Amino acid sequence: MKKILHPIDEYRVQLTRRNFFGKMAQGIGTLALGSLLGSEVMGATRSMGPGAVGLNLPHFAPKAKRIIYLFQNGAPSHVDLFDYKPLLRKWHGTQIPDELVNGVRFSTMIGNQTERPIISEISNFAQHGQSGAWVSDFMPETAKIADELCFVKSMYTESVNHAPAITFFLTGSEQPGRPSMGAWLTYGLGSDSEDLPAFVAMTSRDKENSCGQIFYDYYWGSGFLPSKYQGVKFRGGGDPVLYLQNPDGISRELRRKMLDDIEAMNELNYTEYGDPEIRTRIAQYEMSYKMQMSVPELTDLSKEPKHILDMYGPDVYNKGSYAYNCLMARKLAERGVRFVQCMHAGWDQHRNLNHQLKIQCQDTDAPSAALIRDLKQRGLLEDTLVIWGGEFGRTPFLQGNIKDYDNWGRDHHPYVFSLWMAGAGVKPGMTYGASDEFGFYPVENPVHVHDLQATIMHLMGIDHEHFTFKHQGRRYRLTDVHGHVVNDILT
Repeated sequence: MKKILHPIDEYRVQLTRRNFFGKMAQGIGTLALGSLLGSEVMGATRSMGPGAVGLNLPHFAPKAKRIIYLFQNGAPSHVDLFDYKPLLRKWHGTQIPDELVNGVRFSTMIGNQTERPIISEISNFAQHGQSGAWVSDFMPETAKIADELCFVKSMYTESVNHAPAITFFLTGSEQPGRPSMGAWLTYGLGSDSEDLPAFVAMTSRDKENSCGQIFYDYYWGSGFLPSKYQGVKFRGGGDPVLYLQNPDGISRELRRKMLDDIEAMNELNYTEYGDPEIRTRIAQYEMSYKMQMSVPELTDLSKEPKHILDMYGPDVYNKGSYAYNCLMARKLAERGVRFVQCMHAGWDQHRNLNHQLKIQCQDTDAPSAALIRDLKQRGLLEDTLVIWGGEFGRTPFLQGNIKDYDNWGRDHHPYVFSLWMAGAGVKPGMTYGASDEFGFYPVENPVHVHDLQATIMHLMGIDHEHFTFKHQGRRYRLTDVHGHVVNDILT
């Protein structure tokens, strides 16, 4: 009986000497031409390059060239920060109406608690700017830029737990495995930077380590898209990116020769097998080589004016802090990075609302506002979209015992919450949507997570319904089969 060979082995058996040298001549000729033309011309193999070939993106003129997403892990309390509800003070200590909570799912953190007394906001609210936006006194710097912001106070989502809710915001699915928003956009639009990744992720956390949130790599992963589109994680300590430095005894010139030889071998492999991950490997080697020069310059603060550093606050000098990451986000944006994802954990106030929420605001308020001011004074805000918000909100009723003031908390609340946007294509000085008088459900212009994603894609010049990727026989998109652009908030 004839042995059945694997297709690749069959191909090797059938390969004649004449075909082998014909293919080698073509491959070697192509490589030689590439070396003569140089990396500037042969950009497809020497950089992360433009978006995927054949997508014809953007679909229309974009209003935003880049995005900075300030993701606040753990869920900021909307009723304590941006969604002022006078009725909470009036009803303080009173059981929340049963018709609001009966049959409603909350997290297991609230346990078997049967008493659910409403508690008023723990901060003081005031209106700010010509827009009259309500902002807590925990956020004084954000209040000063209220007229630059578009507050969306009718967001709602589906999951009551952190990881799936964050995954849903960033990938369009509660289950890991889908491409993140940054991966979708860099896949479709590519990069404007030659020596930095198109998609960068940075993380920080509260100084007291009060929040147990974990940063999973799939929050900035590429899912089923080619892996060249996944976010590059910039670390908070040591070298920003691992393995950029040459080993002892290896000069930059020698590294260049080594990479050229590796690229030649990888190109031969790609010619034979056609595996796109081979091209990804080539691109990653080349980007790493360029980042050896660009990253040290990026992270050098010595050329930043003192008044700019002061604006971000004293933590800007601490690598890995939220303030430092906000400054890095501005520096990355002005160097053409398409998507910057800054994730900060510390907003999960289940038992420490009365002291930890204010501390968290003190750590993040000034840097967030400084980023907006910094982008604006450099002319970057007009084509940079900045988003600030978490995965859901917090309950208007108390988690815990109302007599135990030091251990007050609020549980997860996906049914309505707030976020803000600023910059390219978004109406400044606007409040969109509204929650009910308890801050429990949206009652005006509800905005689902997929609606937000569709709007973000629209600002980048992409019709979210026509930007898909075929995987396992089905065409997927960031918004799944849902989502509507929120045109009312767009300029």
